[in-house]
Amino acid sequence: MNHLFFSLYCSGLEGRQCGAMNESLMVNDSSVSPVAGEALSWMDFEAPERNGSLEFSTAPLDFSINPWDIMLCLSGTVIACENAIVVAIIFYTPTLRAPMFVLIGSLATADLLAGMGLILNFVFQYVISSETISLITVGFLVASFTASISSLLAITVDRYLSLYNALTYFSEKTVQYVHLMLLGTWGVSVFLGLLPVLGWNCLDEPASCSIVRPLTRSNVTLLATSFFVIFVLMLTLYFKICKIVCRHAHQIALQQHFFATSHYVATKKGVSTLAIILGTFGASWLPFAIYCLVGEREYPPVYTYATLLPATYNSMINPIIYAYRNTEIQRSIYMLLCGCFQANKAYRSRSPSEV
Repeated sequence: MNHLFFSLYCSGLEGRQCGAMNESLMVNDSSVSPVAGEALSWMDFEAPERNGSLEFSTAPLDFSINPWDIMLCLSGTVIACENAIVVAIIFYTPTLRAPMFVLIGSLATADLLAGMGLILNFVFQYVISSETISLITVGFLVASFTASISSLLAITVDRYLSLYNALTYFSEKTVQYVHLMLLGTWGVSVFLGLLPVLGWNCLDEPASCSIVRPLTRSNVTLLATSFFVIFVLMLTLYFKICKIVCRHAHQIALQQHFFATSHYVATKKGVSTLAIILGTFGASWLPFAIYCLVGEREYPPVYTYATLLPATYNSMINPIIYAYRNTEIQRSIYMLLCGCFQANKAYRSRSPSEV
């Protein structure tokens, strides 16, 4: 537009004056127009100052929003809403105080915190840029997801004990075991979450950063190795549970006791549920855990996002598998929302193998 007015105005002046004004106009336009390459999109991985890793809450405020961050925030919102209902139901229902419900409540609490952490990370990343907030956010997420994975292991142990020690499961000793597992689960999780805040980070040494900044490569390796240990333990316990079920089936076939059939069917249902849980758990977390070991900080951040997002889906599926399929929790939800309690429906306390 400026050049159009200049051409109309310059038609009545001499050539030398027009040339001087043209140079002045070009200088002014160059000072206003952006320099080529100054505005970079989130997919530009060629910038020398970027280490190529996923950064938590350290990117400055920009008008463009990473769509992967939006998906993580949406995933965190769904996770928080689902698990908040489970936590509220278990907390406000006096009849849900059995060890298995305590462990389910621990899992829901961990997933609830993980969902809130994803939401807070999105808010802080695009509102506040601070290294301190970055360390707190990533530590909060590490502690929450570690507690979620450890709670899955605790539930697996509880289900194994309910089958291996079926006669003595409903005793005070089981309650003590559950309390010890909860103490160990949350103690280790909080400790791992505090490590980045206490100094185990790469803010002072960018060369030591991992695919998830500001975590160091050694820190991410420790977390991935811990996941594989937990996954192997869960697979081992699942194999032992299958052996117990097969032994029960053999005893039923020999004795032909009709009353034991219902228990066997319920146990088989519990093992099938556990198989679904393990399959979902492995499909969700294995890609990210493997990439934590083989990925380098120079790799494009899209690889980290593509493996981290499915890992969050495990926390989204957990309440569906563990809580919403449970008859006692379903009845509590009905009572809370609409008061639809069926008095003629038989109630009995079920073992974890039937959940």
